[in-house]
Amino acid sequence: MRGAIAAGHPLTAEAGARVLRAGGNAVDALLAAAFTAFVTEGPLTGPAGGGFLLVHEPGARATLLDCFFAVPKTRLGVMEEVVIDFADAGTQVFHVGEGSVAVPGLVAGLEEAHCRFATFDWADLVEPARDLAGQGVACDEPRAFLHGILASILLRDEGGRRVYGDPARVVTGELCATLERIRDDRTAAVIELLPEYADDLAEYRVFDRVPLETALLGHAVLTTPPPSRGGAIVSAILERLGATEKPSTEDVARAIGDAYHESGSGKLTGTTHISVIDESGTAAALSSTLGSGSGHFRGGAQMNNMLGELDVIGHEPRAAGTRLPSMLSPTLVLRDGRARLVLGSAGSVRLAGAIAQVAWQVVGRSAPVE
Repeated sequence: MRGAIAAGHPLTAEAGARVLRAGGNAVDALLAAAFTAFVTEGPLTGPAGGGFLLVHEPGARATLLDCFFAVPKTRLGVMEEVVIDFADAGTQVFHVGEGSVAVPGLVAGLEEAHCRFATFDWADLVEPARDLAGQGVACDEPRAFLHGILASILLRDEGGRRVYGDPARVVTGELCATLERIRDDRTAAVIELLPEYADDLAEYRVFDRVPLETALLGHAVLTTPPPSRGGAIVSAILERLGATEKPSTEDVARAIGDAYHESGSGKLTGTTHISVIDESGTAAALSSTLGSGSGHFRGGAQMNNMLGELDVIGHEPRAAGTRLPSMLSPTLVLRDGRARLVLGSAGSVRLAGAIAQVAWQVVGRSAPVE
């Protein structure tokens, strides 16, 4: 295989690696991995998700596709509060239920990336995920831990209990049928999951945004611009470190603290990320999320709760169709116009700091990626 992929689950990464071995490019591999993540990382991403997708081809302008969530004309219902105990980290209140579901854009974003960059047929990139969903996925230790923490959300309704009721295995037969619809008719598939949002989905557009660019010691760092707040945090940290002569560990900590303080970041939510680079040097990065998840399941998939992420989106009224703010920040580090690092992270409020620290260690301190 000529290329590399990193993802949040071994099966997610393997799906992309198979495409690279078969001669696919970075975006082909990313798409196959993204659909597989619907199966392997269901609490974090899915057909009701949103995200940001960053692509860079050598010698070309980078493309940042904003497929994050939008405000619907009318909510599905009401929100509920769920309190989750994180032990030493304390408790957090999550706003879930039908009233927390925003208009998703992830499948539309994947479709846009496919139209513009992919070489494999759409169906061939969805089919491996559909096959896996037909089998179900065993819960390894990290997944069992996550599912246990989120049990009050994941097991909130009967649909969630069918998927996550067995602690040893995720039952994804219903999701298999949903992926089959995505394979055959991607637009209709999402509308069938959320028919109440049919008009919102028909009006939804993937935005092609100009990445936020920061110079760092002879490198260009590309990340997400507003309305994502995460990219601004990454840039602020790196700008401060780049302007400091031989910054100490304390300098790094202060830079991170100041950037977060200025951003007013919110509570912890769920995110997953995929990074790919192929033999031509094309790089692709996707950060996607369901927020914390709504605990409302349709078609074997959890709906998002982004209207309930009040610490991130705020309490002020927003007009229908408005894009919601985000902490997602897929990031590329370029040297002489070619990708050196393709970065992203889970961890919601912590992810921007993690991305900035890795970029600084590799670029500023010449540390190996490992």
